[in-house]
Amino acid sequence: MAEKRITKKEYFAMVAGIVEQANPTNKEELLAFINHEVELLEKKSAKSGQTKTQKENVGIMETISEALADMGKPVTITELMKDERLSAYSNQKLSALVRQMPNVVKTTEKKKSYFSLVDTE
Repeated sequence: MAEKRITKKEYFAMVAGIVEQANPTNKEELLAFINHEVELLEKKSAKSGQTKTQKENVGIMETISEALADMGKPVTITELMKDERLSAYSNQKLSALVRQMPNVVKTTEKKKSYFSLVDTE
């Protein structure tokens, strides 16, 4: 089994421990630098989240789910585009989003892909 990788934050903690034990002449400056770098790492990780496009895509996926529920049968992406709520989106965008959705199942018949909601019964 692969070992757990050490993060930058953990490395900085190790370096801080070494600086504490070594007692160099500029100990306070080194510790301040290490703490500053750790703060920058924490700030960076706090910022990472969903982008604007990813947030929009979540809304589009909900609309796709509603449209598939309303249609009640397996449909192609082209048929899905005919729904007025989804007509503004391209075939490629809808296809990519539908494939990401865990509640949608794809069936293929004569080289044509049909999508429908997974039965939850």
